[in-house]
Amino acid sequence: MTRAEENYIKTIFHLGGATSQLISTNAIAEEMETKPSSVTDMAKRLADKELVNYVKYQGVSLTVKGVKTALAIIRKHRLWEVFLVKKLDFTWDEVHEVAEQLEHIKSEKLIDQLDALLDFPKYDPHGDPIPSKTGEFKERDKQLLSELPVHAKGVCVGVKDTSSAFLRFLDKNKIALGHTITILDKEDFDDSLRIQIDGRELQISNQIATNLYVKKE
Repeated sequence: MTRAEENYIKTIFHLGGATSQLISTNAIAEEMETKPSSVTDMAKRLADKELVNYVKYQGVSLTVKGVKTALAIIRKHRLWEVFLVKKLDFTWDEVHEVAEQLEHIKSEKLIDQLDALLDFPKYDPHGDPIPSKTGEFKERDKQLLSELPVHAKGVCVGVKDTSSAFLRFLDKNKIALGHTITILDKEDFDDSLRIQIDGRELQISNQIATNLYVKKE
């Protein structure tokens, strides 16, 4: 597979998961910042390789082979992110773009040994699950911070937005995975939150709260 084909497979998985739900070419084009006509051409190519089901004017879904391929790519990406943070002292806002390049390495032996070197991690630095070699993974029990009621408490277990700007904001405000967050108050006007985290009080916007995953205590 080419790098472009792998990127399409991964994008389709992120949009639709392992379901048979058809993802529109427009949705894929928007996600990949390309033209719908280019998506259609790629969809036909991937269908020829039995990686997707393509229905004209309706969209695409991954085949069983396509899902397996997507999970293998995602596994490599997330393992490389763990390696970059744990072994090379990258920060969590630096790893995504580098892992985007490393995920296309073909050597299965390299990835298996990387997994073993890292002691078979279950989650990447952003809290996302890492598929096993056989494609198995378990999603964390989580919900968005914005969904918690006032006075509820939860442990931060992941981020929805993995952009460098958002992760730098979290670092600046000392919000990290594993921290316990308590909802002290919620503004009716804009749904912004006053929270307590690590002994500190902080006011955050609804946009921030809808991009933080917590496990309710």
